[in-house]
Amino acid sequence: MTDVWPIVHAERTALITDLEQLADPAWDESSLCEEWTVHDVVAHLVDSAVTTRMGFLVGLALARFDFDRQNDLGVRRERRLSARATLERLRGVAERTSTPPAPLDSRIVEEIVHGEDIRRPLGLTRSYPGEAVVRALHHQSGTPVKFGGAKETVSVVRVMATDSDVSIGEGPRVSGPALALLLALSGRRVALAELDGPGVGRLANGL
Repeated sequence: MTDVWPIVHAERTALITDLEQLADPAWDESSLCEEWTVHDVVAHLVDSAVTTRMGFLVGLALARFDFDRQNDLGVRRERRLSARATLERLRGVAERTSTPPAPLDSRIVEEIVHGEDIRRPLGLTRSYPGEAVVRALHHQSGTPVKFGGAKETVSVVRVMATDSDVSIGEGPRVSGPALALLLALSGRRVALAELDGPGVGRLANGL
């Protein structure tokens, strides 16, 4: 699974390149993550990049085993006073291979989904490698909802990518670009507008 890290590092580098072009006010724009700004999501990506297996377990205990609280604490820890300082922090950790105790493909999900959390509200686009998006989609489809995935969701709908050979799940069809499917299965309702099929309503009700 060492092939995960070149994908992750490439996505971090691409995001840094996009962030370098931002005017300061853009960092305060709301992201697709509830209650987080663009600046907050970048800080979360720094926290994710430096988190080790042991560090994750210690942090979870300190957060009283509340994943959302743990994430918020990580953002506060890594968010610098200025956006440019946070960006430099991300640049400094971009090549790391630390990971929490989770399957390595979750690192691909982290970079692509949070990349879109930042880019979409700012009107930025990226052409992600198809293989990376498909791997992330398969990972989310096998991950329980309580861990941020959609395993239960694909037990009641069948997701089919229109731009790759992907068909996952059982039930009414939901079709669309693999990236939009990945975002929807990651709880981003904004992607529903790119999907169609008789299962879209059922998918939307589960988000």
